[in-house]
Amino acid sequence: MGWVKHVATPLRVGIVLCASAFATAGQGGDWDFEVGGEYRFLPQDPPYGVKDNVFSASVRAEYFTDWNEGNDLLEFEGFYRWSDQDENRTHGDIQELTWIHVGDRWELRSGVRRVFWGVTEFQHLVDIINQTDAVERADGEAKLGQPMVNLSLVTNLGILDLLVLTGFRERTFPGEDGWPRGTVLFSNDDADYESGRENKRVDFAARWGMSLDMWELALSYFGGTSREPEFHRYNVEGELVPFYPVIDQLGLEVQYNYDAWILKMEALSRSGMINGRYFATVLGFEYTYEGVFGSVSDVGIVSEYNYDERGEDSPSSYFLENDFALGVRWALNDEASSELLAGVIYDVETHERVLTLEASRRLGSVWKISLDATFFHSSPPPSLEDVKNGSFDPIYKLASSSHSDLVQLELVRYF
Repeated sequence: MGWVKHVATPLRVGIVLCASAFATAGQGGDWDFEVGGEYRFLPQDPPYGVKDNVFSASVRAEYFTDWNEGNDLLEFEGFYRWSDQDENRTHGDIQELTWIHVGDRWELRSGVRRVFWGVTEFQHLVDIINQTDAVERADGEAKLGQPMVNLSLVTNLGILDLLVLTGFRERTFPGEDGWPRGTVLFSNDDADYESGRENKRVDFAARWGMSLDMWELALSYFGGTSREPEFHRYNVEGELVPFYPVIDQLGLEVQYNYDAWILKMEALSRSGMINGRYFATVLGFEYTYEGVFGSVSDVGIVSEYNYDERGEDSPSSYFLENDFALGVRWALNDEASSELLAGVIYDVETHERVLTLEASRRLGSVWKISLDATFFHSSPPPSLEDVKNGSFDPIYKLASSSHSDLVQLELVRYF
């Protein structure tokens, strides 16, 4: 296993633990593979010299095995993407490499994992365990694997998860030829930390969740290096250097299910950021019409309000500080699992808007096609001179993306 020494230190823990578990499990298990081709088209003349036609290819491998009468399990998921345009988007990641041991009313999960917290649709406010992979997706949905040890306890009052996060992973950003990009690039090579241990700091988190009749409730805590960077300085290449402060975050998730209605809320209180402790929340609902037009398909209406008390002082890349979101989800419930989600996010103060479309459908038993589109409405994109001389109003946080509308088509083959 000499190759392990070339892997980033935080990942070695998960690799070594799971390699040992794999040796214990012996051979066998199930493999799944998928290969995808993705085409991106920018229908407007994109600013800052970005190409309007981009192709990339991806491969994903998954492995699962169990032993000890199902009380020990090994899960693996690896991903790699090649891009013909953005060298930063050519990347790979171990997203899952986990040994799970199941006991009596407890589970111990050791290795590299992805953990999701949250209930809302347009913004996953309290989700903090994994770092965002911003070169893979711009909406924050793609995450990097996080090395951790997770003890999950089943109690009479719900499920308590205790997490020790063994190391930190820096956020990935699009390069000079990537999408989306603004007037100034973010550095993928330099980073500043509040912690003297930098990316070797050990973080801690806990989450308690329970179900009570039609209620789903969860309280969470995170203490450690923030996954969301701030930007305080430029490097010699003129790129903004991410700064990762040490924070603590208290989170709340509430979901109420009644008939066709789902009421949702996420809220957090976070300290350690440049503006001090702040409060943010997402409130919303989802209503589903079943069997529309006499068919088997369902249509769901989603509406949410996003509030961040930092307001204009929130990071320049942050848009959802006083905004409404409205979406329509259409599930055809057919053999091809056809789905469509269309939404709009509207800023009350600046009247900026983001329109999104996600649609997918299986083609036969081994193919799947997906369409994603994003359209921005804001003031014209600023030049670098506008930013440096202060003639651009930073309140328009979508301006640098306003001519970067995207239509993306992906075809995936499963094996």
